[in-house]
Amino acid sequence: MRFGLPGVESLPGASLKALVVSVLLAGCMSSLLLSLSLPVFRSVGLRAFSVMASESYVSGTHSTAFVTCPNDTVAKELARGIVEKKLAACVNIIPAITSVYEWQGKIEEDSEVLLMIKTRSSKVPALSEYVRSHHPYEVAEVISLPIDQGNPPYLKWITDTVPE
Repeated sequence: MRFGLPGVESLPGASLKALVVSVLLAGCMSSLLLSLSLPVFRSVGLRAFSVMASESYVSGTHSTAFVTCPNDTVAKELARGIVEKKLAACVNIIPAITSVYEWQGKIEEDSEVLLMIKTRSSKVPALSEYVRSHHPYEVAEVISLPIDQGNPPYLKWITDTVPE
């Protein structure tokens, strides 16, 4: 018993029809196989890229630094200077934070603006010096945390933007 299409010899213009049927069947089968396997290949490919990228990134190579400012004007001036001097790739200005802290024996509460700065860890000392010399506070906050993991293209962008 035979299943499938009639024999090529029974079709008029058999060679042409056989070719058309073969091409259509091959196209349908490859589309079906591709649609079934594409998510698997995509998933495996993304995992492989993620593993490759995470293996090439050394935890702590980059840091996020935080600086509080008294107002938006000071924040923008500092942010622009930091980026222009290539001390960071990006500075986010986060408005309207409230800081509660002890200063000279009193509990204080102030509205401030927060800078979130992405840079190379090796640039944190120069960043701190820049902030100290341009900040209106007597004791400017500059703290940093190492970046353990992240989006590989974003981390590469920081590396490319902030020279060693």
